[in-house]
Amino acid sequence: MEKVIILGTGCAGLTAAIYAARANLSPLVLEGHEPGGQLSTTTLVENFPGFREGIMGPQLIMDMKAQAERFGARFQYADCTGLRRGEGHVSIEVEGKWVDTRTLIVASGASAKWLGIARERELIGHGLTSCATCDGAFYRNVPVCVVGGGDSACEEANFLTRFASKVYLIHRRDTLRASKVMAQRTLDNPKVEPIWNSAPLEYLTDTDGEMRAVKLKNLVSGAESELEVKCVFVAIGHTPNTAPFKGVLNLDENGYLLQQDGITATNVPGVFAAGDVSDHRYRQAITASGQGCAAALDAERHLADLGEH
Repeated sequence: MEKVIILGTGCAGLTAAIYAARANLSPLVLEGHEPGGQLSTTTLVENFPGFREGIMGPQLIMDMKAQAERFGARFQYADCTGLRRGEGHVSIEVEGKWVDTRTLIVASGASAKWLGIARERELIGHGLTSCATCDGAFYRNVPVCVVGGGDSACEEANFLTRFASKVYLIHRRDTLRASKVMAQRTLDNPKVEPIWNSAPLEYLTDTDGEMRAVKLKNLVSGAESELEVKCVFVAIGHTPNTAPFKGVLNLDENGYLLQQDGITATNVPGVFAAGDVSDHRYRQAITASGQGCAAALDAERHLADLGEH
């Protein structure tokens, strides 16, 4: 019987691991299918407090992991594939076996949806991203584009006008899916130019391997064209990594874990949610870390109530 199992090694999971380990709970941390979470695929992180010159995303993750290990956290490369309730505990399925734990912190994150274009993974951090608030400041006074037509795409396009010289908004249809207020605000912005009925076909790079342009196809006429931009911001949504918990933990209509009573608790006693797996609003490294801290404290208090700590 474990006291604390943590699912995920992004900012939320690793912060939870640091706090749980410092509380002498010897947490078991499962790294999942994407160790390090979304930060592991980013380059320079400039908005995490304490690093005035910035820090590379993978380095931040490695440092947080080493910090958790120093206090006694244990790490295992494994995925959770199922969850079931027990009496005073829950059980998770790991590589075909069931493991019991008094508390579980789900910090499995959310995966950005991508377009499925060739070379997409290798260009992340080199002119391709899914987070305007993370990377927008790197693209001052140059043209960029946002792909999408919902509220998130409009929010990102508006945010990017603070930095970019021009923001092209590429959408498959001829009207935005965003709320009317958000759509109008975006279209009224003089620095935003919509490109309707279009979809990216190919990313074009310069000699240094950085984004130079995107090849577009007009879905009505079939015509192809090149749009010169320094960065492509893909804003077509995220998929929370909650598949193993369906039918056990309460999810919202988009599949994000629901927290209860203003804390990190879920509907199942002893199970807590932290980070992007339950946050579709902020999705920042620092907010994920804050949630990880809160979840570890909530788990510690739950164990105390059980007389386990």
